[in-house]
Amino acid sequence: MVEPKIAASILAADFTRLGEQVEAVATAGADRLHLDIMDGIFVPNISFGPLVLQAVFKATKLPLETHLMIDQPDRYLEDFAKAGASCLIVHTEGANHLHRTLERIRALGLKVGVAINPATPSLILDPILDMVDLVLVMTVNPGFGGQKFLDRTLPKITEIRKRIDHLGLKTELEVDGGIDPATAPKALSAGATVLVAGSAVFGSPLGIAKAMELLKYPR
Repeated sequence: MVEPKIAASILAADFTRLGEQVEAVATAGADRLHLDIMDGIFVPNISFGPLVLQAVFKATKLPLETHLMIDQPDRYLEDFAKAGASCLIVHTEGANHLHRTLERIRALGLKVGVAINPATPSLILDPILDMVDLVLVMTVNPGFGGQKFLDRTLPKITEIRKRIDHLGLKTELEVDGGIDPATAPKALSAGATVLVAGSAVFGSPLGIAKAMELLKYPR
């Protein structure tokens, strides 16, 4: 398996020490930070908005991929772009006019990402796969951290990997949900190249550095 890229999800960080924890994952080798934006409508939880993103942007040089788990994301694309996002990820299930939304993200000069939920078939990506830099496969139902990895998503990861390779695209294939040293090898074997990890990094009793090592070099 190729060494994966790690996107550390700050949703699981200690927000009383957010700057310190961001610095710790950067030092430990995180490739980017993953920011889950939840609105209480698209998912049954509320997280944070552009102001927190702006604060994180000031605290790190790592790219900030911003996962918009929100209804009608078009209303806020510019806000998150101005706050410092390097990539905006929107859900196929949450964007009414997905093609137009992806074009707007590109026009803002950001990397373009698209996410699909566990119950969404991979075929929905076919019309837009060549428009995106990153596909995010949710390996839990979105809305809360610390959930158990859904093995039933593995065939979908493999399907998307085959389509990306068949089209000769450089699109990254990312997985999000329940990623830890036990599940990471499953996702990587299925074809993922980027792992989103929150609880397994910030909540590890082994500490952030060791947790990152176990994800990058799964045994």
